[in-house]
Amino acid sequence: LEACEKIGGCPTGEARITRGYNLPAKFVIHTVGPIWHGGDRNEDKLLANCYGNSLKLAIQNNVKTIAFPAISTGVYRFPLERAAEIAIREVRAFLESHPQIQEVIFASFGSQALETNQHILLKK
Repeated sequence: LEACEKIGGCPTGEARITRGYNLPAKFVIHTVGPIWHGGDRNEDKLLANCYGNSLKLAIQNNVKTIAFPAISTGVYRFPLERAAEIAIREVRAFLESHPQIQEVIFASFGSQALETNQHILLKK
């Protein structure tokens, strides 16, 4: 909490980084996803920016492995399949030109999220 207070917040679609402290990670990259309002308030682009900006911070800090939850799909109600398609598209595109990232983990909370991610990952 203290580290997050020092970074002064994080606007939607942007990302900030703090140390991992007692977590089993050197860093925590914080990003704020959009609240779903039906898709007419630039939600797709803001969500894509969450992934792109987080990955840029990872590169800048020599991170080799990064894990993402399904950003905005919980209380922010972003449709799960749409969010997964955006996440996977953005990560794949970023990795094409940034091989420094060696592993990306999509943390799936629940069987529906897992099955959705697996389906989209296997589509291409």
